[in-house]
Amino acid sequence: MLLHIPEVLTKVQVQELRRILDAGAWVDGAGTAGPLAAESKRNAQFSTESSDYPPLSQAIVTALERQPLFVSAALPQHILPPMFNRYAVGNTYGNHVDNAIQMDRRSGTRVRTDVSVTVFLSEPEDYEGGELVVDDTYGSHEVKLPAGDAIVYPSSSLHRVEPVTAGARVASFLWVQSLVSDAWQRSMLFDLDMTLLKLRSQLGNTEEIVALTGHYHNLIRQWAK
Repeated sequence: MLLHIPEVLTKVQVQELRRILDAGAWVDGAGTAGPLAAESKRNAQFSTESSDYPPLSQAIVTALERQPLFVSAALPQHILPPMFNRYAVGNTYGNHVDNAIQMDRRSGTRVRTDVSVTVFLSEPEDYEGGELVVDDTYGSHEVKLPAGDAIVYPSSSLHRVEPVTAGARVASFLWVQSLVSDAWQRSMLFDLDMTLLKLRSQLGNTEEIVALTGHYHNLIRQWAK
């Protein structure tokens, strides 16, 4: 499931994040990639050693947790600390699949990556190229969203960032361990939740809708790990 979540951050929030990021310390992004991915990763990442990093990272988590669409789609159990990347002219990241297990630098806990999230921090007109391309069973999907918007997709997806040919692409990226590890099960639960919301707004809490809501929660109980 590929899900666009609009306005995770307001334009004012984006401007404040960018003010700090643009003046901060950036390091070679290949340092955080696995051996194979590092060969095709050409970007910069905001230093996690910077004193500015923790509040910036937490601001992304807080904004996402306030989004009902994100919560419904990801069913988050553990959100890894968001990081920030920057693609200048010539930077790119070739086809890759995200590492299945990542370390939470705050706690040292090993976390399974089920859901990947990118929050765009540059307006589409500020750079050329730099599209996020996600491949799934339905083909390739190019993503280039307004600053403040997010895209959510399975971490098992093959994806890449096309070369930037002008300007700079800045974004936050993160991974989520979901309560439901199976992407197809998460997708079905999300569709059911969205349908229930529409029916509830049209019909109210009828006996049938209450019963279906119970089935939704029982499926989570059945599938959660």
